[in-house]
Amino acid sequence: QHRTPLLVQMDKLGKSIFISILVMMAALFTFSLLFREMPLTELLLSLISLAVASVPEGLPAIISIILSLGVVTMARQHAIIRKLPTVETLGAMTVICSDKTGTLTMNEMTVKAVITADRIYRVEGDSYAPVGAMHPVDSQTPVSVVAGSLLERYLRTVDLCNDSQLMQDENGHWQVTGGPTEGALKVLATKMTLPPVASALLSKIPFDSQYKYMATHHLVGDEERILLTGAPDVLFRLCREQQTENGLQPFDQPYWESKIAEYAREGLRMVAAAWKPATAGQGALTHQDLEQGVIFLGISGMMDPPRPEAIAAIRDCRQAGIRVKMITGDHLQTAMSIGNMLGIGNAHQAITGRELENMDETQLSEAAQAYDIFARTSPEDKFRLVRALQSKQEIVGMTGDGVNDAPALKQADVGIAMGIKGTEVTKEAADMVLTDDNFATIASAVQKGRRVYDNLKKTILFIMPTNLAQGLLIIIALLAGNIIPLTPVLILWMNMATSATLSFGLAFEAGEANIMRRPPRNPRLHVMDRFAIWRVAFVGGMIALSAFVLEAWLQPRGHSAEFIRTVLLQTLVSAQWFYMINCRVANGFSLNKGLLANRGIWVVSAVLLLQLLIIYVPFMQTLFGTEALPLRYWAITLAIGLVMFLVVEVEKPLTRKWRTA
Repeated sequence: QHRTPLLVQMDKLGKSIFISILVMMAALFTFSLLFREMPLTELLLSLISLAVASVPEGLPAIISIILSLGVVTMARQHAIIRKLPTVETLGAMTVICSDKTGTLTMNEMTVKAVITADRIYRVEGDSYAPVGAMHPVDSQTPVSVVAGSLLERYLRTVDLCNDSQLMQDENGHWQVTGGPTEGALKVLATKMTLPPVASALLSKIPFDSQYKYMATHHLVGDEERILLTGAPDVLFRLCREQQTENGLQPFDQPYWESKIAEYAREGLRMVAAAWKPATAGQGALTHQDLEQGVIFLGISGMMDPPRPEAIAAIRDCRQAGIRVKMITGDHLQTAMSIGNMLGIGNAHQAITGRELENMDETQLSEAAQAYDIFARTSPEDKFRLVRALQSKQEIVGMTGDGVNDAPALKQADVGIAMGIKGTEVTKEAADMVLTDDNFATIASAVQKGRRVYDNLKKTILFIMPTNLAQGLLIIIALLAGNIIPLTPVLILWMNMATSATLSFGLAFEAGEANIMRRPPRNPRLHVMDRFAIWRVAFVGGMIALSAFVLEAWLQPRGHSAEFIRTVLLQTLVSAQWFYMINCRVANGFSLNKGLLANRGIWVVSAVLLLQLLIIYVPFMQTLFGTEALPLRYWAITLAIGLVMFLVVEVEKPLTRKWRTA
């Protein structure tokens, strides 16, 4: 169902080769009947040999197996690939759009500041341990919570309008169940030891990214209250008054916006709280109940520190020509501050979801490329951003965890779901699932995707010249009226046994030294580009010429056809083995320490031992039409392979400019 671009290209290549061979077979059949006195059965056998020799029968299966090996490798590194094309697409990805919380950051929020209408407080302590004092920003004297005070009402609100729980495990470590934002507020309330009071939950509106707040209807002591927590800008629109120590005052939005901007520059994420008196005995809480009478209480500024490994991964992505864009629901200044800590591109400027909503498709496409920080966004903004970037020919990866993120992940070239906090709907829509919810895993998957594609191309460049050489030998033999140099069974042995087996050695080759210091590949370029065609023609022609010269040298010396075929078979296998070593490194000398580290090459080299069985075991000699070879012919065939190895190594630097053009 999911055909990779590479497999589609190889299918087309195989069909092109097959059609070319049919035309060649028809031409050779006509030529041989008219100008060569060759028995019809021998002619048909020669043409069948040509067809078998020229078509890389095992290549599609080899490519699929190598892609599957790449999937297994990525799974060990916390990246579960759900769709095979993703392995290829990762290597071509040009943009990664990532959530902030938990992916780029530690997802361990701690309240560092509390802002009320009368006073601003700093909060001590880290992690989820409920340890640390609160003191005014202009004093080091810790405060205590007084019943009935503004601070008590604020802390009571964030404690009750909260779905998280704070627990201590058997080892004494504090943990939070529920969201990290709510968990940080629960820790804050626990630190301050609120005066005891009975409370009961009567009704609730759960948090949702669509409206960005949570509301509860509580009975607190003998008073019924509606409590709210959520995004400051959303609660701003609901409030007309603010709570102070001296009672209610008109809502002072400029004051709150200035404080948010001030503390957001420290990288603090802002969560607001508000309340309103509830009507005794009212029914289930609805959004309409919040349209009037809501009183603003204050704001918590919480820090979610960047992951150290994410900082390094973003740096690696930038070196690899991949732009990282952060998409978050946080305040603009908070997003820019965190982006600057992470080292994201142009973190000095950002754009909000509200601004994106007012743009047409052309303006959105320009903004999507111009900005790397997107604040106060919604899942719908994610979807539009993916399409806008794709309209600029970008290959886009998008992360997500909520149900509403599924359309954006489906639209992206690589949809990336969070394995820990992601919903099942999101995982089903994704191409890749991160089992550790860590951005560094994405960068690692990109590196491995590039490595898999590089090794696939090396494998193709390894297999194709042998097929060309076999075909040329048969064509030359037919044109010259000589015996068939290789029978169909020997050709099948080479294609399905030696070529296929040796190619797997390249699947385990380590990535090139510059794999993450080069731009993403263009997925529209064919794997058989100008250089690939040159390399196949150059190596295939060299192998065919060597075998033809060797055959011409052997024929006058009275050797049997079986002996000559055996020598030619061993020559081709030896050339294959040496050329496999050539293909290890695309741009440098192949005999390096990496050769010893690649155990796969040495395992598949055991195919040379199978040659001993074909050449020296009587039963196999009868089956394959071979004869035993004296030791000196092994030396001759290995020497030919070594010479071709050296020639290809000299060719590499001579064609480097052409290859990178």
